[in-house]
Amino acid sequence: MVSQPTPSKSLLWRIIHFPLIRILIALLFLGIGLVILQIIATQFNNVWALRAFSIVAIVVVYWIYRGYVQVIERRPVSELAFSGALVELGGGLLVGALLFTIAIALLWLLGYYQVTGLNSSAALITNLGLSLQSGFLEEVIFRGILFRILEEWLGTWLAMVISALFFGLAHIANPNATIISAAAIALEAGLMLAAAYLLTRRLWFAIGLHIAWNYTQGNIFGVAVSGNQVPGFLQSQLVGPPLLSGGSFGAEASVITVVVCLVAFAIFFIRADQRGQIKPPPWARPTVLTETIP
Repeated sequence: MVSQPTPSKSLLWRIIHFPLIRILIALLFLGIGLVILQIIATQFNNVWALRAFSIVAIVVVYWIYRGYVQVIERRPVSELAFSGALVELGGGLLVGALLFTIAIALLWLLGYYQVTGLNSSAALITNLGLSLQSGFLEEVIFRGILFRILEEWLGTWLAMVISALFFGLAHIANPNATIISAAAIALEAGLMLAAAYLLTRRLWFAIGLHIAWNYTQGNIFGVAVSGNQVPGFLQSQLVGPPLLSGGSFGAEASVITVVVCLVAFAIFFIRADQRGQIKPPPWARPTVLTETIP
């Protein structure tokens, strides 16, 4: 007796579940939700309302992503499950703060970072909402959608390279951005955050790392965050050659910061590989043969 073949999926199902189409659908879902939120936010000029908008945006993005996964991919949203989230998020926050502190300490020791004064402690919370919002939203888009779906299709390495390039390009329009700063963002953050996701196959660790990285450099050390100047607790300036100091874009454009993050990337990636978390490209995957029963 020969086993019955599995019925083929419909043409519409195959189109919708093609990786690039799934990416576009997910981004469309998020884009519509964020545009509606932005329209609503423009109706409020109160600073507290704008801060609340950051929290609301996180909640909305979470439920839109959850809805997309359940409706289109038809599976549990394991990458954003709440079980164990606080531990992973807290670990990410600690690692993110530590990594940027190491980078800025090296810049200070080499004379490229100088503290010129102190601001009010209110600076520690002024832009906290933006760090929370950008950390969560960007991780959902670039690791939860772009990297994850590309990895299913092309394997880990190609997905990391492609998503890192897009992450760098996404910052090319930022204030004082250059090709060098975009390349630095791609190398240090694009690769490191993808590897952070690989460690747990969940987003919380990468989200925490991203949030703490932005918060520490802006609100504490007073360094421009991806070209956007943030009044931090420390009044500071970056001096010296832009390739080493990061210049007006901020410390993220410094080759020193890139090296620190590439070391972190290597540690994350090696650990993920030891856990068997790396997916080979499609041409290196074992072929699944259909067995017949005589």
